[in-house]
Amino acid sequence: MKSEFMLAFNQICAERGLPREVVLDALKTALVSAYRRNVGASAAQNVIAEIDEKSGKATIYVEKKVVAEVQDGRDEISLEEARRIDPEAEIGSTVMVESTPRDFGRIAAQTAKQVILQRIREAEREALFEDFSEREGELINGTVQSITPTHVSLNLGRTEAILPRSQQVPGERYTIHQRVRAYVLEVRRTSRGPQIIVSRSHKNMLRRLLELEVPEIYNGTVEIKAIAREAGARSKVAVAANQPGVDPVGSCVGMRGIRIQSIVNELGGEKIDVIEWHPETTAFIANALSPARVLTVFLEEGRTASVIVPDDQLSLAIGREGQNARLAAKLTGWRIDIKSVTEVLAEALALLERTDPREVLGEAADYLPTAQAILARHQEAKVPYAPEELRLLREIIEAVHEYRTRLQEAGKELPPVEEKEEEVEPAEVGEAERKREAAREEALARIPEIAYQLPLSVLELPTRVQSHLEKAGIENVGQIYERLVEGDEGLLRINGIGAKGLAEIKDRLEVLGAMPMEEPAAAEAETASEPE
Repeated sequence: MKSEFMLAFNQICAERGLPREVVLDALKTALVSAYRRNVGASAAQNVIAEIDEKSGKATIYVEKKVVAEVQDGRDEISLEEARRIDPEAEIGSTVMVESTPRDFGRIAAQTAKQVILQRIREAEREALFEDFSEREGELINGTVQSITPTHVSLNLGRTEAILPRSQQVPGERYTIHQRVRAYVLEVRRTSRGPQIIVSRSHKNMLRRLLELEVPEIYNGTVEIKAIAREAGARSKVAVAANQPGVDPVGSCVGMRGIRIQSIVNELGGEKIDVIEWHPETTAFIANALSPARVLTVFLEEGRTASVIVPDDQLSLAIGREGQNARLAAKLTGWRIDIKSVTEVLAEALALLERTDPREVLGEAADYLPTAQAILARHQEAKVPYAPEELRLLREIIEAVHEYRTRLQEAGKELPPVEEKEEEVEPAEVGEAERKREAAREEALARIPEIAYQLPLSVLELPTRVQSHLEKAGIENVGQIYERLVEGDEGLLRINGIGAKGLAEIKDRLEVLGAMPMEEPAAAEAETASEPE
């Protein structure tokens, strides 16, 4: 019959899921350490511990050297005593001698208790680490336990998880005992147990939510090709069907939008655009700019795509503060340059004036007068293009782009722009021009030198506005002031800068300080008001 010691020992190992042999070996090692401390044995001396599984009694055996005359009884033994243990013992040999101290039973009990408790703690920490390591990349549910400026602690039941501020959705607010679903980002092994880092802003959280809500994604009928996410604001998901006859976008949205709405609610109202992935890059980029309608897409060098959209779709394609274009670029992996039909058509017609239209357009040259009339009517009446007009304009724009591409591949340059002869101005006009130029030079002289040392980044402009300024060759604050010397038109002439962009630039300049110059228009007004 087994002793009470072994019954209790086996029960603890079974309940805690501890390997019996591992704990037994650890217990023996701890008993040896306890013996060394108790008697002051040297670390070089061989000491082993044995545990009788029937009685639970611990016995210590120490290796001693056989000598003729014993000087240190802790590691030496006489030949006579040695031969009682081992009849073949000789001077200079070693024998294992039982050296269990009298009160070692109490020491053994205390040591066993400490070792088993330590092993239980280590095993529980290891089990937790293994469990959550396997769940890395999955969703978990927790309850908010504490909130600090740097992170939110979630109670997962057996352990805690940390939701750092960098992984929180901007604008989300948490309350104690609130139920939260999060994505397991990383599981770290520490001396105090596993440290679980979770996220609610990672794009893979959106992927896992789609897998939960859309059975077609979970079983592989529909595949998520790419995700671009700006947590808390908007996300784009590109999906493709792996089986014919399956609508990937409809599968994700669900009947009356019930599937996607469930995910939107989970993410606190974050907008989600589900688009259909396409193997052709141009079609994929056009889909990625949804809900804007795209006329055509040209792929340039350096993974840059020029996207042409109708004028009434330009702001929609760019999105608020460039968000739609930015997400589309992340989704496709291409840098996207969006232009309006009017802008591109004007450039195309200017090129056709310097070349033979038949050489560029072929048979489509017959429609050139019609295109010019459409452009003139649009610029005058400010009405949107009709669908049939857009089809005609697209044909001309694509033909001109192909012509440019052929010239580039052949290493040729575009035909030069013909310079028009300047007409001689009347004396009055020339005098007014000289006054305006003098006022302009005076305003430029008032721009402080330090303005040219301040990069655009100090203004903290929206990404879209700063990008348009940089494309126009403006790199510092001083160059912005140079443009403003000409009045608002100096900045409004820059492609992509409108009334809203101008107001944002002026607001940022006011933060730096008052503008150090007067606009020439004001200077001219003062000159005109002076008595002759």
